[in-house]
Amino acid sequence: MTPDQAAEAADPARQAPAPPTLLERAPGPLAAPGSPLRRISAVILRYWFLLRGSWPRLLELAYWPTIQMVLWGFITLNLVGDSSWVSQSFGVLISGVLLWDVLFRGQLGFSLCFLEELWSRNLGHLFVSPLRPHEWLIAMMTMSLVRTLIGIIPACLLAIVFYGWNVFSIGFPLVGFFACLLVTGWWMGLIITALILLLGLGAESLAWLIVFLFAPISAIYYPVDVLPTALQWLAYALPPAHVFEGMRSVLFGHGMAWGHLLAAIGLNIAYLALGGAVFLVSFHTARRQGALLQQGE
Repeated sequence: MTPDQAAEAADPARQAPAPPTLLERAPGPLAAPGSPLRRISAVILRYWFLLRGSWPRLLELAYWPTIQMVLWGFITLNLVGDSSWVSQSFGVLISGVLLWDVLFRGQLGFSLCFLEELWSRNLGHLFVSPLRPHEWLIAMMTMSLVRTLIGIIPACLLAIVFYGWNVFSIGFPLVGFFACLLVTGWWMGLIITALILLLGLGAESLAWLIVFLFAPISAIYYPVDVLPTALQWLAYALPPAHVFEGMRSVLFGHGMAWGHLLAAIGLNIAYLALGGAVFLVSFHTARRQGALLQQGE
C-alpha cells in the first residue's frame, strides 16, 4: 500500500462517498430531504421489504382469495342446473366472492401494517422521526392496495382458467366497485387501529373479526330485498350493499346502476372522514399518555 493509499484509508474524510440510497436516487420530490413524499415512500419501502422478505406472507395473500374462488366456483357449477336465478349470470357468485375479498384484503392489509409496528415495538421509534400521522396513513393505504392486488389478481386469472369466467368483463364499472370496496376497507381499518391504540394488543383480533360483522348486511350473494326491512335500511347505510347491488345490475344485463355507485362514493367519503378523525383522536390520546412507547408484545 502506498503512503497516499494508507493516508486515505486512515482518513474517513478522504474515503469514497457511500453510494446513494434508493430514495436518494429517486427523481424530483422523492429525493428532496424533508419531503413528505420522501417520508411516505420510506415507510412504504419498509412495509414492502417486510412483505417481500417472507415468501409465506406473499403466498398467504393469494392463498385465501384463490381458495374462496375455487370453492364458490364449484358450488356455482352445481347450482346452475337447479336455479334460474344463478343461471341468468354464471359469474354472479364468483364476482361477489372476488369483490368481497377486495374489501377484506383492503382492511386487513391496512390493519396488518399497523400491527407490524406493534408486534416489533416500533411505533414509538417511528414517531421519533419527522413522520406525520397522515403520512403514515397514506403509506399504509398504499401498501393495502399493493397487498390487495397481489391477492386478488391470481384468483381472477384462475377463475378464467377453471370456469371461463372473466371478472374483467364487467368493464369500467369494475373500477368503481374495486375503488369503493377498497376505501371501505380503509375506513374500517382506521376505526380498528384506533380501537387497538386505545385498548392495546389484546384487541388485535378485531382486525380479523369486525369485517365479517358487516358481511350479512352487505348483500354479497343475495339481493338486499332478502333482508328484513330494518336490516335493509342498515344495509343501504353502508357502501358494500350499494356496490354489490350495482354489480348484480350489470351482470343481469340491466346496465350500470349509477345511483348505487354514487351512494357508495358519498358514504365512503363520509365514513373515511369519520374514520380519520377517530384515528387521529385516538392517536393523539395515546401519544399524550405515552402509550405509543408501551405498545407491543
